This record gives sequence, C-alpha cells and structure tokens, in this order.
Amino acid sequence: MRLFAIADPHGNYSKIEELLEQSGDIDVILIAGDITNFGPDEKALELIDMFKPPILAVPGNCDHESILEVIDNSRATNLHNGSITIDGVQFVGMGGSNPTPFCTPFEIEESDFETNLNSLMNETGNTEEPVVILTHVPPYGILDEVGGMHVGCKALSVFLDKADIMVCGHIHEARGIRNSGKTIIVNPGMAALGFAALIDINRENHEYDISIQLLEAGR
Repeated sequence: MRLFAIADPHGNYSKIEELLEQSGDIDVILIAGDITNFGPDEKALELIDMFKPPILAVPGNCDHESILEVIDNSRATNLHNGSITIDGVQFVGMGGSNPTPFCTPFEIEESDFETNLNSLMNETGNTEEPVVILTHVPPYGILDEVGGMHVGCKALSVFLDKADIMVCGHIHEARGIRNSGKTIIVNPGMAALGFAALIDINRENHEYDISIQLLEAGR
C-alpha cells in the first residue's frame, strides 16, 4: 500500500499536482490538517477534488470545526475522532491541536484528546495488522520544537507504542522522520511550500516493511 501524505497546505494547493506526479500509483491520500487558512470551509473541496484515490482527512487548528461537515459531505472520509480499515491497514484519526497561545479555531484540551484517542485505539484491539495514526499535532518531544521549546501534545505521546506510523504536521519547521520504539513519526512538511511524503507499507503474510520518502516540488 502506498500512502501520499500532506499537511499544512493552508489553502495553497499550487504545488500538489507536481508532488502527485512524483508519486506513482497511490492507494490512499492522508491529509494532516490545516487544510484552509482560517477558512472558508468550502476551500477544502478544491483540495479534495485534486485526488482520485480514497482520501482520509483530519482538520488542523487553523481550520474551523465546521469544516468537518464539508468533509463529511464530500468524497473524502472525515477521520477526525474516527477509524477505518483499508486493505488490512487500520487508520485512526484525531484533528485539531492541543491548546496554543494563539487561541486558534480548533483546539482540544489534552484530557479530551487522550480520552477520545484512547477510545479509538481500544476499538482497534490487539492486531497484527499495521496501525496508522493521522493527527495534525505531533507528540510531545518529537518533531515539535519551535524556538527551542517543545510544543507537541503530551496526550498523544501515550499512544506512541500502539501505532506503527504516526503522520502529523502543525510545526512547519519540523519536517522530518523520527523513530520512537516501533513507531515511525513523519511530518511531511508544509504542503503550501511544496512538501509531502510517500509511505509504502509492503506486506507478506503477517509481516510488513515500512519505507518513507520525503518529497519536494521542483526536485
């Protein structure tokens, strides 16, 4: 399975087509929030219409909560506080962000974040199949540094050992790939600047191999 992951387009989708041309055959699209830049909600449809494969999306803190209804009524799957299994791979999603100093539109208390995600992860059960968590915010201490400070979600860190892959965004300066135990965390980078990631999950029987490539428009 090949996943095409983007985060933080902030309403600027001008680089998406070029990134798709670099990506070959894609099975699932992952959108890790900040789809718009504080709206309008309907702008999300412009992005969704650019893709042919199935789309899983969560909102970011710079999206209004009302964007969920727009996603629900589109051909994309709203993965916020939800889960879905596609070809044996389990996807779990939580959008928004932990509280910020900026009082952005879609912020969630750490306690609510943990409660909701715990419920979703319990639904997946103990599985030998790959588990992908799609969020906007990164876990605390990983790909979350701004000005020398860690600003990630502490509640999300609790679930690191329960996923094989975690796709996030939010911190524009923190594009990259990190490992924490068995979990690979990837921030594709700011899609508005022409960044994305390809994630390949190759399976044979009950074993699987994961490879990730960071993409940049113009290369």
